[in-house]
Amino acid sequence: MSSETRARFWTRDSSILLGGFFVTIFLIVYIWWPLAEEYLAYVDWNGAWWLYIDWLLLGVFLFMSVTIVARANLKTDVLIVFVGICGGLAIESWGTQTNLWHYYTAERPPLWIIPAWPIASLSIDRISRFLDWLIKALTTEVTKSTEEKLFPQGAVPNSSVDSPGTARQGRCVAFVVKVLYWITFASFLTLMLVFVSPTFDKSYTWLSLALCILLIVTPTDQRFALLTFIAGAGLGYFLELWGTTRECWTYYTNETPPLFAVLAHGMAAVAFWRAGLIVKMIGGRIGLLKQQQVGAQLEAQPAHKSIDTK
Repeated sequence: MSSETRARFWTRDSSILLGGFFVTIFLIVYIWWPLAEEYLAYVDWNGAWWLYIDWLLLGVFLFMSVTIVARANLKTDVLIVFVGICGGLAIESWGTQTNLWHYYTAERPPLWIIPAWPIASLSIDRISRFLDWLIKALTTEVTKSTEEKLFPQGAVPNSSVDSPGTARQGRCVAFVVKVLYWITFASFLTLMLVFVSPTFDKSYTWLSLALCILLIVTPTDQRFALLTFIAGAGLGYFLELWGTTRECWTYYTNETPPLFAVLAHGMAAVAFWRAGLIVKMIGGRIGLLKQQQVGAQLEAQPAHKSIDTK
């Protein structure tokens, strides 16, 4: 790995973010030491102690530690953390107050679980942007290969916009993304209606449903929303697998974990991303976060519009 590559991966803010991450973990263990002490009591330190170590938790912990420091930028990451804390508190309050799930400590919700949401949000942001970069790189490679086949003598148009094959490929990709977007989110919404049906008498549930429907049907960058959903659900699977199999939290269906819970992490990631865009635009309007407002407006613009107008 070259020094230039390391510089892109590790920034000045990476050290600050990693330090804050470890400080948060330390404070959680210190403040809720009886919970940590209860876990450590199960370990036989005089015997095969490695059999008692939660390797899944350590693996998830290590993965998130690596991803959150990748190309860290406090100007954007502080907002992600803020939205993650607020959103995590709202989600945990909804779930525990409606008894969709409960924690072994019987807290509704437990404050020690809230920091996990912004940490996961940072990790999902890195995964989403990596997937976005990977797909763009692969698409560019396919485009170059197509142009070489169409123009074997090297008579490639000066701009990819002038190439009929490139434009057709762009429209095809946009169509596929649109179909996958609606299939994915319509399926999630159907699954959500089934899963939360026992709590239809709770206002919390109707607010959650209304928010999800609003996020799904309003214009957005469907491509990045889909990637964010995939990243959130992917990380969410391992988080839910750990929490439910260790009985840290339990769903009313007693599944370990339920499919809805895994996919809900993807929906939550999309909601947090969209909330961040709104905060950026509002901040720009009132004179704050002015530089990020332009980026937020571009990011919120549907990707297919840029293709259709060319």
